[in-house]
Amino acid sequence: MKKLALLFVILVLLAGGAAALLYTRVHQPYRGYPVPEQFVDIPSGVGTKAIGDRLVAAGVIRDAVTYRTALWMSGQAKHLKAGEYRFAEPATPLEVIGKIARGDVYVVMVTFPEGLTITEMAKIFEAKGFGPAARFVEASADISLIHDLDPDGHDLEGYLFPETYALPRHTDASKLIRQMVDRFDHVFSPAMRAAAEARGLSVRQVVTLASLVEKETARPEERRVVAAVYENRLRIRMGLQCDPTVIYALQRAGKYTGNLHHDDLAFDSPYNTYRYPGLPPGPIASPGKASLEAAADPADADYLYFVSRNDGSHEFARTLDEHNRNVQKYQVQYFREKRIHEKEGLR
Repeated sequence: MKKLALLFVILVLLAGGAAALLYTRVHQPYRGYPVPEQFVDIPSGVGTKAIGDRLVAAGVIRDAVTYRTALWMSGQAKHLKAGEYRFAEPATPLEVIGKIARGDVYVVMVTFPEGLTITEMAKIFEAKGFGPAARFVEASADISLIHDLDPDGHDLEGYLFPETYALPRHTDASKLIRQMVDRFDHVFSPAMRAAAEARGLSVRQVVTLASLVEKETARPEERRVVAAVYENRLRIRMGLQCDPTVIYALQRAGKYTGNLHHDDLAFDSPYNTYRYPGLPPGPIASPGKASLEAAADPADADYLYFVSRNDGSHEFARTLDEHNRNVQKYQVQYFREKRIHEKEGLR
């Protein structure tokens, strides 16, 4: 009897010791991977055992027993979420499980500013490590994505909404393109579409107009006024004479050097609004929400001209005489004085 009692005491002590060890490990930060950061991908539909196996194999949790104990203690067994998770610092098994239960997946924040072309967006896609820029350009040729928006569309220029996207590391170009078009479809609200339709503009026309507004001004208070200038010119069949359309035409032809010259205004392209009347064939960039709103609902203004004040703002005019005076003041005289000051600074 004494031997049995002693054996029982030993078993109790061993069990207590094991429990104490497990308790310590569940609450002890652990980092068993030699690399600076470790990624663990949890596919959709896998069970808790498979998740544990991946975490242990990656060195994020010490062993399967510790994982099962932590999972039981956490009560989160039914809440673990699929996705890719990043680990870079020692973490307790409870913290690891908590992260997966919250769905705190690793994402790359990618910002596409307003006013970019597909080619310029593709460079950002590549710079963020998602793949070659050519793959993004190729995916953007899928016009089926805008069939309901623009049945006559021949590319996705203007329909890739500029925004900051939170993307998994392995997001492919096609998936991102679909996401950007879906975002455009959401932002381009029924109210905007109704306003454009009331003005006799198709979706493609209003998006094209919005892209001109986006390229001409970044001032919120000017967008609707710039849209009014172009709408007024369209109404009286006056050439839009929009410099950004010439730049876009040159870019498409691979002939833009970074500066627009007077001779470039004669470049033969349907996008050149100095040579061809009306709107260009399609958008020349991706407009943001504010420019889309401005194009759908321009200001009630009778201006026909505007010129840069060289500080990001513009001076608007109703007549050509008034516009010529503004050009003299803000372009000819301004740059003449600037050159004089630069010469004096060199003395």
